[in-house]
Amino acid sequence: MKLAVIRERRDAEKRVAATPDSIKKLIALGFDVSVEKGAGDGASIPDSAFETAGATIGKDLKATLKDADVIFSVQGLEGKDAKAAKSGAALLAVLNPFQEGERLGDYASAGLMSFAMEFVPRITRAQSMDVLSSQSNLAGYKAVLDATAEFGRALPMMMTAAGTIAPAKVMVMGAGVAGLQAIATAKRLGAIVSATDVRPAAKEQVESLGGKFVMVEDEETAAAETSGGYAKEMSDEYKAKQAALIAETLAKQDIAITTALIPGRPAPKLITEDMIKSMKPGSVIVDLAVEMGGNCALSEPGKVVEAHGVKIVGHKNVPSRLAADASALYARNLVHFITPMVKEGALAFDFDDEIIRESLITKDGAIVNERLKGEK
Repeated sequence: MKLAVIRERRDAEKRVAATPDSIKKLIALGFDVSVEKGAGDGASIPDSAFETAGATIGKDLKATLKDADVIFSVQGLEGKDAKAAKSGAALLAVLNPFQEGERLGDYASAGLMSFAMEFVPRITRAQSMDVLSSQSNLAGYKAVLDATAEFGRALPMMMTAAGTIAPAKVMVMGAGVAGLQAIATAKRLGAIVSATDVRPAAKEQVESLGGKFVMVEDEETAAAETSGGYAKEMSDEYKAKQAALIAETLAKQDIAITTALIPGRPAPKLITEDMIKSMKPGSVIVDLAVEMGGNCALSEPGKVVEAHGVKIVGHKNVPSRLAADASALYARNLVHFITPMVKEGALAFDFDDEIIRESLITKDGAIVNERLKGEK
């Protein structure tokens, strides 16, 4: 069995889908591993480290993919490169299926069996494969650091001979994995933290980290969470009530970090321009959802902009800004995913298994995932 690890080609992507540690585990499973030249450069992993772990180095994409049965990638092959892989090869990557239907069509045409790692169901036995959690955790941490880098004041209370500095107030919008890590990080840095989410279950988690929970509670919130643990889109009436509460709270904050995403939909707008105007001069907003349309009305992908005296941070691909750790976690996710699929030294995919069924996108020349029916 041959497994190929490719070099990522998309802008702002520094991660790699394997590390020397994960390659040792893959070789122990029976794989011959080929890593494309320079694949680990962005994550500070030289080719020599992969070779020491037992991998061979492919001089280019074509050579790396030649005869590969399995392909590991962070963001997947570009559509034009799919034909370089052999028909029937299994591609494991974060594929963004709802937005990249054309690329999925190229995978199907090339005969690839592709798996979207972000579609792995959130069930107990798949926790070690959950790339959304592993990457969002780092994004939430980095969001706080990015905010403090732009903020012109200290976060903790400081008592000095010259007087006392009041602690900064941080609000986190969305208490999923990224939001909870942002809360924890801001608390560790000494800020006063509040958080909001449409899911009542988030209240206990926020408060356990020392944050204050801010939420409109009514009958609709009782059904605000999907079976997969994601937030549902709320009614316009609820959104109006929540917006009013958020506007009142936001005006008192120094930093706001937004993390709200809805699978398959544009990110919900949580901060309007009027809300930005109400914030104190020098305040900072970090929009982690900027690449999906943004939670903040004035955020721009890949830019730090200033509007009405407020800095709005819209860095792309935040996990990639911590490429070494993000790669290590992602590589482990992939190893945990592929390990049960190897039986007696050969690949054996159980297509009746929930994990395989939910994450499988293309197979036998067609897009087969139920969630993508009607998507082009």
